[in-house]
Amino acid sequence: MIGLLVMAYGGPNNIDEVEPYLMDVRGHRPTAPEIVHEVRERYREIGGGSPILEQTQAQAAALESALNINGQEFKAFVGMRHWYPYIKDTLAEMQTQGIQRAVGLVMAPHYSRMSIEAYFQKIGEAESPVAMAPINNWHLLPGYLDSLVSRVRAALERFPADVRSQVPVIFSAHSLPERIQAWNDPYPAQLLATVDAVMQQLGDQPHDFAFQSAAISNEPWLGPDVSVLIKRFAEQDQKNIISCPIGFVCEHVEILYDIDIVYQKLAKSLGVRLERIEMVHIAPQMVVGLADLICRTAKEANWL
Repeated sequence: MIGLLVMAYGGPNNIDEVEPYLMDVRGHRPTAPEIVHEVRERYREIGGGSPILEQTQAQAAALESALNINGQEFKAFVGMRHWYPYIKDTLAEMQTQGIQRAVGLVMAPHYSRMSIEAYFQKIGEAESPVAMAPINNWHLLPGYLDSLVSRVRAALERFPADVRSQVPVIFSAHSLPERIQAWNDPYPAQLLATVDAVMQQLGDQPHDFAFQSAAISNEPWLGPDVSVLIKRFAEQDQKNIISCPIGFVCEHVEILYDIDIVYQKLAKSLGVRLERIEMVHIAPQMVVGLADLICRTAKEANWL
């Protein structure tokens, strides 16, 4: 039996968990009460908690089913970087269940030292005897790209036929501190590679890329922000826009609050109709593609 460790960022399940979760994200540094209040209100506006655990569990179950339908023997587990179940606790559970080898998959397609690498650092810190074969990125996985393309096309169908060809698509991903550029971090280039690959299928659709969800911080973060592009398109008399968040695969606060509330409010104030794509989540073509990648990773480790 080979394990599959499916990892995601984590999020509070209810309002009471917001402050301790935020402390974990901030490395237990002192956090100003006004920041805690602001983050708590964001979660309150999206229903009181994050759906990320439930959605990641659904992704893990879908991957396990796709892997085992071909006669392989994989067992999927979920571990979170900043909340329960923590990665170290999941690794301990895997060991208890007799898992000696596992493939590690972060449910984020693009690599950065500050994102994907941080998950595998957590694995290292756990000093688990479970041998781990990491998947570092999957930003050009055909099933992922096809899922994005189909969702953009579905979003275009919501607009009148005579304007669809002119509706701009704003691709977006989580911003990171600008200092990653000094490391030659591949994150920005991988994001643009995903956009280019999607646009090869979409053709001449107007589009642009921006970052979103920069943290409350004193240091500069990568930009421009999505809000800048929304305003720019509005100034160009574009009354219809599609939001396509490529750096996220399921709904959580960056989608439900940052896009569905903040950017939506901005768009409406400018007289713009903003439509967000359905998240890829457990899109069959993406799940099948990831299952194949997991198998290939296990084979490269000589486990299959």
